[in-house]
This record gives sequence, structure tokens and C-alpha cells, in this order.
Amino acid sequence: MISIQNLSIHFTGQDLFTDINFLIREKDRIGLVGKNGAGKTTLIRIIAGLEQPSHGGVVMSDDVTIGYLPQEKNIHSTKTVLEETMTAFEEYHQIEKKLAQLQDELSQRTDYESDSYQKLCERMSALNERMTLIGGHSAEGEAEQILVGLGFDHEDMGREMNEFSNGWQMRVELAKILLRKPKLLLLDEPTNHLDIESIQWLEGYLKNYYGAILMVSHDRAFLDHITIRTIEISGGKIYDYKCAYSEFVERREERIDMQKAAFDNQQREIKEIEAFIERFRYKATKAKQVQSRVKQLEKMEVVEIDDRDKSVMHFKFPPAPHSGKVTLELSHVSKSYSEKNVLNDINLLIPRGEKIAFVGRNGEGKSTLAKIICGVLDHTGEVKLGHEVKIGYYAQNQQDMLDPEKTVFETLDDVATGDMRVKVKSLLGAFLFSGETIDKKVKVLSGGEKARLSLAKMLLFPTNLLVLDEPTNHLDMLSKDILKSALLQFDGTLIVVSHDRDFLQGLTTKVYEFRKPHIKEYIGDIYDFLEEKRLKELDDLNKKQKVQQEAKPVVSQNKIDYEAKKVEEREKRRLEKEIKKLEEQIDALEKELAGLDEIMANPTDHPDVKVDDNFYWNYGKKKEELQYLIDKWGELAI
Repeated sequence: MISIQNLSIHFTGQDLFTDINFLIREKDRIGLVGKNGAGKTTLIRIIAGLEQPSHGGVVMSDDVTIGYLPQEKNIHSTKTVLEETMTAFEEYHQIEKKLAQLQDELSQRTDYESDSYQKLCERMSALNERMTLIGGHSAEGEAEQILVGLGFDHEDMGREMNEFSNGWQMRVELAKILLRKPKLLLLDEPTNHLDIESIQWLEGYLKNYYGAILMVSHDRAFLDHITIRTIEISGGKIYDYKCAYSEFVERREERIDMQKAAFDNQQREIKEIEAFIERFRYKATKAKQVQSRVKQLEKMEVVEIDDRDKSVMHFKFPPAPHSGKVTLELSHVSKSYSEKNVLNDINLLIPRGEKIAFVGRNGEGKSTLAKIICGVLDHTGEVKLGHEVKIGYYAQNQQDMLDPEKTVFETLDDVATGDMRVKVKSLLGAFLFSGETIDKKVKVLSGGEKARLSLAKMLLFPTNLLVLDEPTNHLDMLSKDILKSALLQFDGTLIVVSHDRDFLQGLTTKVYEFRKPHIKEYIGDIYDFLEEKRLKELDDLNKKQKVQQEAKPVVSQNKIDYEAKKVEEREKRRLEKEIKKLEEQIDALEKELAGLDEIMANPTDHPDVKVDDNFYWNYGKKKEELQYLIDKWGELAI
């Protein structure tokens, strides 16, 4: 569908990526990954036609339509939410006008057998198909359905866009793109502005999406649930894997291990050849063999091991100062904005050492309660901190609280006290700020760098209650894993607001779900909470179906048994067929690998076969494929 051909782009004399090639096929589900600054967003913008490459290009057929969602966008709309969303159907109305014009043209022609008449008919047919796909006849209902899925209430539909935050306005942009149904969706961090419920809804929608998807995301669970292919940008090259993110991580390690093995084998071979040359260099009887080996060395392609960015932040929170058994107690806490009641009569008792997650839809009061606990927001009711409790607070907009005119070093040095004053540079080094970077001004830092600096600032003061509001925003996968590891080792009390399921999994032991203006407690981690919710929704659905079925006629048990037996036999035949096919594939692969083993054991018997890194790479891939087929056969044959 789309071909990326020899694409290169250069920034300030450096190659971001060079001569990359890959295809995007219909119904592809691709996760685009790589460290911050690798060029993921740039590549997406080139495919969207918003930037031009230094070399190469993007080739696509004329009928390909693209929908691009950037990370951020300045939206200035005076329309209501529904009115703005309905602008997605402009294409539908344009097609309507075009079809009317073509119909008028056809009615005036009589050259029914001509090529131009046939092309006109084909054009009309294609436009009708596109019109049916867009579905403008049910536009308003579909728009409302998607808006509700993305977290809007029905009463929000009539509110003006400028009443909402930028995050909610970005949801409207996403809804418009989904309604346009482009053949290719380009999504750059689509979960940034979504809560867990909206993310789960979007996952379900994208799984069944008719077109192709290429996305950048730092949400591991989101990538694993949707993508079936991962393209990594690393060191100016791309590596294409036919799997989701978590499996890609494993395969990447295997690839690099194989490269190391091939490199070591080649280095041994080079040493042997060099030793032979040195030993017989001056013997006339061996001159021919020496020259042959010299040429062999000259032609040899050196195996390269992919560079991996080994620069990762490394830190742990200082030991939590001793405090009382009760860390925090909330009594009848309420908060309203004008007439809007966000929190009502909240009562909480949090003992020392507890790990808690605040979850729920955006706008339900999670950040509000976090601010109340940290004393930065007024409220009614009582918030009582336990004996010797010291709070460390990471706000959702923590990066915006940094002084943009200060340098990285000054940001920490100006607030450090006591023994920490002499440790500022080493602390910054642990968060990847060293050398000239510590003299950079905060205003020139990236979002990820500001997030790391904010985390470093928290470590200047020992705390026993950490309140973190969306701490993973702007952090890449590796940085999130390191932060999670540090929090798992933290021996104080933790309250974390997050929509990142992978980050929360195993981190907390209790979940509070916010449903304005109340909260509900769940014991367990995030997936225990989600499973309990799923079971409750399933139970509610079963009760509803039971009521509906009471009026339906009862189907005889014999008919039910007969239908069940038919389904069972059909499934049995399908399994037998699939097992037989797998056995044939396994047999063919084993024979092929046996041939490759023979070549490696006796390379001199096969002078026409080049045993190089590509040979070993191909051998490893076939071994991997064989193991996959055997595992699959084992699952089906049980």
C-alpha cells in the first residue's frame, strides 16, 4: 500500500536515519519504537507529507488516505464538541457533490462503449464505496458513539470546545480522525491524553479497524494489545520484527547475541588467516595459498554488532524517615468548582507503607485529591498527616514548575541543603545530566529531560509519603522501568495517579477508582481491579440478557446438543488439518536445518556457499521459526 524507499534525513550535519526501506501493507498494525530523539515523530511526519526527507521518498497509490494525530496541537475552535466532531464528514459532503456532477455528466453521454465512459463509471463506483465506508448517513450517531468511548458525557456534546483543556480537545481531534476512516492511521502517542477506560475502548476500536495503523507509543500494554509488527529505529537504521513490543524486546536481545557470536567466530577466523599469512609469507611453495588468504581477508565483510544506547538513569529513593503507623487520614473531605461537585465526603485512612493507585476517567478528581493531600488546594473537611510524615509531591505539570531561566545545575543547587549540596553533580549524573548538559537552561530541555530533572529534584529531600501524579508522562520505556524499580524498593507510603497499566502492574496493592464525586476501594493491583470490573460488567450484561430471554421460546435440549456436536466436530476437523500442516512445515524446516548443519560442519565441501553473518542470521531465524512451530504444534496436539 505504501512503500518507504531509501529514506534519509539529516539534521545539523548528522544523519537521523539513512537509506531506510520498508512497506506498510493493508491492515498492518505497526509499533514504531526507539529511544527519545531516534526520529520516530520525524518519520511519521514524512509519511504524512508534513516534512520532506533529505533523500528518498514515500510512494503510495492514489487512493490511500492518511489520518495523522500529533502529540500536541493548538486547537482554536468556537464550535461545540459535537459540531467540531461533525467537521470530520466534510469528505462525505464533497463526495456527494462530486457524485452529483458525475451523474449529470453520465446522463448527457451516449458513448457507452468508450474507455472514458467506463473510467467514469469506475470512478463513480469507487466514490460510492468510499461514501459507504465513511457512513455519513449515520454521522451524528457514530460521532456521539466515538466521543462517549473517548470519555465524553452526553451533556458534553453541546459544550463549546474552549471550555475543555487541551487534552480533551485532543480527544476530539482523535475522534475526527477515526470518523474519517483513512486507509492509514498515523498516531503519535495517542494515549497521552486518555484515561484507562478510554485507552481500553480505543484498543478495542483499533483492533477491528479496517485500515493500517502505524503508531508511536510508550505504553507497553497498549502496544502489546494492538500491534503485530514492531519497527525499531536505532543508530540510523531500522529493524523490522513481525511481533508485538514485548516479544520484540526478547527477539532484539537474541539478535544482538547472534551478532556477537557471529562477530566472535569471524574474529577467530581472521586471526587464523592472519597467522597463516604471517607464518608462510616468505615461503615460495606457499605463495599461492598466502595470496588467496590475503584476497579472502580483503573481500570479507566485517560483522557489525548493533549499537545500543546504554545510557540509562540509575537511582533509588533515600530511606524513608520513620513515621507513625498512620500516614494519612481524610475526614469528610469535599471539593467543588463553582457549582461542580468533584469530591464529596471522602473518608480515607492510609497506614504506613501502603502502595495505592488512583485511577478513573480524566476529570473525576484524582489530581484534585492528590493536590488536597499535598496541601496545595483548598477544600472542606479535614486532612490529617501522621506523626513525622514528610511529603514528596510530583505534580502532573511538574515540568512547568521548573524555572526556565535556571540551568540544570542551578535548579538543584539552589534548593539543596546540608550533605546534598556536595552530591548535586553525582545526582544529576544518575539522571543522565553530565558535562556540558548541566549548564543547559531548563527552557531548552525536552519533555523527557524535564521529567528526569523533576525526579532528581525530589531526591534532594528524604520523604516517607510519595504522591506522584502521572510521573511517566514524557518518559521512555526504559526510564519508566527504572522509575518503577526504584518505587518498588521505596520503603515509605506511595500514592500514584497513572493510566499506564504496565507501570502500575505489581507496583500497588490497592486501587481507588474515582467516580465523581465518590471513590471506591479495590484490593489488589491494577489488573485485579480491571478483572473485577470486567466481571461485574459481564454479570450486569448476563442479568440483562436473562430478563430479555424470559420472553423468548425455549429451544429443545436435543437441538442444543445437536448444534453443539456439529460445532465440536467442525472444530476437531479444523484442528486436525492445522496440526497436519504444522507437521509438514516442521519436517521441511528440520531437513533444511540439517543441510545448513552439514555446511557449517564441513564448509570446505561447499565452496559455493558463503558462510558469513547473513548465513548465521538466516540459520538463527530458521531455528527460531522451528521452535515456534514446535511450540504451536505442542499446544494444539494436547
